[in-house]
Amino acid sequence: MPSHLFIYGTLHPDRAPAEIAPAARRLQPIGRGTIRALLYNLGEYPGAILDPAAPPVPGEVFLVPDAATLSALDAYEDYRPGSPTDSLFLRTKTVVTFDDGSRKSCWVYVYNRDPG
Repeated sequence: MPSHLFIYGTLHPDRAPAEIAPAARRLQPIGRGTIRALLYNLGEYPGAILDPAAPPVPGEVFLVPDAATLSALDAYEDYRPGSPTDSLFLRTKTVVTFDDGSRKSCWVYVYNRDPG
């Protein structure tokens, strides 16, 4: 069940908070790239909202090795698959453009509130 996840913020293994660091360390780096999104500074963490007209947001793609790791990341991001309207972030697919120009569909956590 390996999948690819684009990370633009605190889930990155090099800067993950202690409570999610064990799961983040299981992620395997694939490459750097960008997504098109509006990026908001929400204080303790950033939040991206996908927008094809927005400037590129840099980040990195990681291989998520198993369902347990993905579940831990979902819980940390307060993504509730059975209740999306109650989720702080949604895990959704988007196209990542890698630094070499190649493109790949990857998961990304997008902010699910009005950034106000």
